[in-house]
Amino acid sequence: MHGISRRGLLKTGVAAGVLGLTGMPLRAQTRGGKLTAGLSGANTSDSWDGRTHSDLYMIASAQGAVFDSLTEIGADGLLKGELAESWEASADAKIWTFNLRRGVTFHNGKSFGADDVIESLQMHVAEGAKSAAQPIVAAINEMVKVNDYQVQFTLDSGNADFPYLMSDYHLLMYPAGQIEEAIAQGIGTGLYQVQSFDPGVRMVATRFPNHYKGDDAGFFDEIEYIAINDNTARMNALMTGQVDAVNRIDFKTEALLRANPMLRIQEVTGNQHYTFAMLTDNSPFNDVNVRRALKHGINRQEMVDKILLGHGKAGNDTPIGPANQYYHSEMEQLSYDPDKAKFYLKEAGLDSLDLDISASNAAFEGAVDAAQLFQASASAGGINLNVVQEPADGYWSNVWLKKNFSAVYWSGRATEDWMFSTAYEAGVPWNDSQWGVEDSARFQELLLTARAELDSDKRKMQYFEMQEILRDDGGVLIPMFANYVQAVNNRISSPDTVGNLWQMDNGRMAERWSVA
Repeated sequence: MHGISRRGLLKTGVAAGVLGLTGMPLRAQTRGGKLTAGLSGANTSDSWDGRTHSDLYMIASAQGAVFDSLTEIGADGLLKGELAESWEASADAKIWTFNLRRGVTFHNGKSFGADDVIESLQMHVAEGAKSAAQPIVAAINEMVKVNDYQVQFTLDSGNADFPYLMSDYHLLMYPAGQIEEAIAQGIGTGLYQVQSFDPGVRMVATRFPNHYKGDDAGFFDEIEYIAINDNTARMNALMTGQVDAVNRIDFKTEALLRANPMLRIQEVTGNQHYTFAMLTDNSPFNDVNVRRALKHGINRQEMVDKILLGHGKAGNDTPIGPANQYYHSEMEQLSYDPDKAKFYLKEAGLDSLDLDISASNAAFEGAVDAAQLFQASASAGGINLNVVQEPADGYWSNVWLKKNFSAVYWSGRATEDWMFSTAYEAGVPWNDSQWGVEDSARFQELLLTARAELDSDKRKMQYFEMQEILRDDGGVLIPMFANYVQAVNNRISSPDTVGNLWQMDNGRMAERWSVA
């Protein structure tokens, strides 16, 4: 049995993105050949430690190729088993029993089983561990090995979404007793085995023989992921045939790419959102009136038009997007209103406000331009922004979560609780507004009650209220939801439906695509 009785709880609200394909007709997937991809989001500090992964390059390399998790979200948006074959829950969704796949081996020959699951999860709550998945694992009161192929989890409180959380890209499965070695060498159970890894530069892996997914996945003999953070360089690599696929196309070159008969554009809608996060535990962002002034000082539609060139929609300062089950589509849209910005500044006891805002195209393509647009629109409301252009390398370790006000991108999550508990729950590592209990008591209360609520109608109203609280009082500006727009050479075949949870088919192009 896959889950509790209410089918809807274990069926994602993420609708799979529909491709805008040009060029070749869909062909049957063939085995063999090589995929070379040029990907952004790489850093010289990258490693095979899933706790540290934060951007596409390592998501695609690790969970998308070399490692596996207990569950997987398919391209169709539905949850399915990966290293777990099935799962079942108690009536209150507090006790979950996972039945593990038999006959799975790690790349070093070790058999996979319950000990590996427990030890791989425990590393996220180990002393000194800095993992974005810490709140997921910390909510597990007890992990019990029932037998070699069955693990039982007892949670602090009921969580209808728990099987989804086990697909989190940080929660990779490592061999018990060999985790340090596995991190050093990239030893997983994935479809591809590491041949070489130069952090921030390149990763090469080959198809692992006799993989448990058989002939249904992993069609390439070899994959090579080249780190190309610079947008222009990435487009050039695609145009010259150096790589077969790239993420995050430069919208300014879109027409040129579309005109090339050897290339096609993939565009999918999802929950990816571009944000400006402020640390609300620091002045002046600890004043809700300052936050409200900023909310009315930003012109969201202008950013959609000029930064996304129409490839997305205006946000409303909530991370819950149109692909989520409980998206509050009828919530009143925040408006650009300099007079309201001035009003809230006065409520904060200010006539004007001077702020630094950090940005880099490492945050999202066009982030510096977006910050400059914000600078221009906010000035009419008495807010003077100084745009600090930060280096791309090290942006996520040196700027994000450290500078008071910075540009950020999020891929979104398949469920509301997953998104909220990752980035908005008080005290979690990736709460990039540092929104604490004192400032968000009602939101934090609803977070706990909605997580355990099994009545869909009640849960919906709770998530609606949480979205309204974020819109009005939250410390994150979310001016736009951006489509995933990527480009592929026609020598590479991809399915009709491409996943929209992460870039590049949920980062699983190595698993799902093939040579044409």
